[in-house]
Amino acid sequence: MLNSLRDHEKYISICMEFRCNLKCVHCMIEGTMDDLNASTDEQFEDILKTQHRTGQWRGLVLTGAEITLRRDLSDLAKRAKDSGFENVRIQTHGMHLHREDYARKLVESGVDEYFISVAGSDRETHDKITQVPGSWDKMVKGMENLSAFPHVKILTNTVVTKLSYRLLPDASTFLSSIGNLVQMEFWNYWPMSEKDDRGLLANYQDVQPYLLEAIEIAHQNDKAVEVKNFPRCMLGEKDDTLVNEQPTLLIDANFWEEFDRNNFLLCPHQDRCNSGDCMGLSEAYIKEFGDGRDYLTPYPLTSRTDR
Repeated sequence: MLNSLRDHEKYISICMEFRCNLKCVHCMIEGTMDDLNASTDEQFEDILKTQHRTGQWRGLVLTGAEITLRRDLSDLAKRAKDSGFENVRIQTHGMHLHREDYARKLVESGVDEYFISVAGSDRETHDKITQVPGSWDKMVKGMENLSAFPHVKILTNTVVTKLSYRLLPDASTFLSSIGNLVQMEFWNYWPMSEKDDRGLLANYQDVQPYLLEAIEIAHQNDKAVEVKNFPRCMLGEKDDTLVNEQPTLLIDANFWEEFDRNNFLLCPHQDRCNSGDCMGLSEAYIKEFGDGRDYLTPYPLTSRTDR
């Protein structure tokens, strides 16, 4: 059982939509969504031409704010398949997949991987975070519809905030029951700013036991896990689940200007730590909880080849 699929370098991701019909309290682009431009059809076509010529990627990720709001999504997937992409993945809240005919249409057009956002562990907690009643039921029905296709893979993303970290074990237990689910991802929240104006950051010491339990539950059920933006030294024997890499992302350059405001890598042990992919602490986290020098430790050298 792999701790993580670890295949990000084989994918390229393109942001083709900046509308969304959820109102998630943790949305990182809520304040800038109206100012970001989706990639153009010309940019999409350039990727297809490159893939047809070189075959350098295995998969294409179609993402956005909510990519299923594009009426031509199935056409985009077909064009990607025709250009030589083996896999087409969409990143989605999953609600629109509750319509069996729509889910089938996407699968038949070539979308064989679904990266679905799961905000809570049940109807009450999920809908509270998304601020849209019924979003949990539709998302769950969507995953059930996808499970009718044996070749389809489901991955999930849960953002870890002050509202959600205690829910992680129950979420992991529920998601482990989804037959087509191959990987859960737990993304620790960042505010896209130098301070946490929404009050959603959770202290890593509080998060740690719930996150480790969620990882253990997933592994016991043969599900891979990736953890994002969490100190490697706090994961113990689960440290191999820290995978901060992502597919190359084509997105409006203004997004990166906002992202850089997080100011990651602010760890008191950075100069002595041998974890090459740990993002350390953000400026907002340090302002809220301090620099963690009492519980963070430099990651040691290791001979293990999978780190």
